[in-house]
Amino acid sequence: MTNLPSSLINFRLLPPETIWLEPEQMEQAKTISECANTRPGERAISEIQQWERYLNALALLAFEQWLSERLPAPAMQRSPKPIESVSYIEVNGFTVCLLAVEHVLDETVPIPQAVIEQPALAAHFYVLHEVSEEQELVTMRGFCRYDELSHSCQRHPIQDGYYRLPLSFLDAEPNHLLVYCRSLQPAAIPLPMSMSSPAEGALTVWAQATTTLTQWLQGMFDEGWQAIDQLINSDASLSLSTRSLESGAKRGKLINLGVQLGQQTVALLVNVTPEADGKLGVIVQLHPTGEDRYLSPNLTLSLRTPPSREALWPAGKTLQAVTSRSQDNYIQLKPFKGRSGTCFSVVIQFGNNTVEENFEL
Repeated sequence: MTNLPSSLINFRLLPPETIWLEPEQMEQAKTISECANTRPGERAISEIQQWERYLNALALLAFEQWLSERLPAPAMQRSPKPIESVSYIEVNGFTVCLLAVEHVLDETVPIPQAVIEQPALAAHFYVLHEVSEEQELVTMRGFCRYDELSHSCQRHPIQDGYYRLPLSFLDAEPNHLLVYCRSLQPAAIPLPMSMSSPAEGALTVWAQATTTLTQWLQGMFDEGWQAIDQLINSDASLSLSTRSLESGAKRGKLINLGVQLGQQTVALLVNVTPEADGKLGVIVQLHPTGEDRYLSPNLTLSLRTPPSREALWPAGKTLQAVTSRSQDNYIQLKPFKGRSGTCFSVVIQFGNNTVEENFEL
């Protein structure tokens, strides 16, 4: 008997998760879609759009049922968004975008461009449902995270306003989604938030919680911060190691700067070390990821004071900054020190896109 390689034995060989629909759910879906069609000030929609809303409502009801049977007392709330082709639900603080199709054709997944590239429509997770009204059945075909999806989309062309990804890109094991909802915090999957400024125009900011670096020295790391060798190649890891003490703690975080960089992802690397004078030394670098050898030019990495009255420096002040050139394989802030309790922010900026990470020593 021939043994199959473990790489070929995956969850695609298992039957997908199915949810049988009750007659009451189908009537409720009709009501939801009809109510959506009569919202004040909205123009009449076509039969195709009405059918699309009906499928979305069936997927939403089926997903709510599936979650309620598997998560202990889940905090669920439907989340209206200004888009017809998908539906949204909030689950334990996570935003979930539900994609409903009648058939998965050619083993591809159609994902509206807007739900990835427009900050107001971005979600932590995207779940694909195949809806069969005739069989009164909804099949969960898989899901993916925003950070993984936005990075993958840069390798796929847009067709008629949709990205079309291979079905194999999705995680076919729905229990993995349950694990995320139970064990992760929403901040572990950063989403863009839109804010407008009359002086500066549209600005996209990724908001983050404060990361306490002294905990890293005790072996406690925040969600989203990974071992450096999991993010970038060994040469890049070496460039950080040779500039720091082996006793320090090093971690990296994937940062997606959005459509202006073609969804390019960069790695923010931070190293903290205890110093002889009782202070903590910090090194901060920014690296390309994947097959990219160089950073995009005009990426700015800066050290700023946080928006806090307890900060040692006046709030909002830029302490130092460095900007990438055409062939920089990484950029680095000048090493700095601070005492325990000192707060600071590291800001990555490209055009109008800004990512801010807040830290406390």
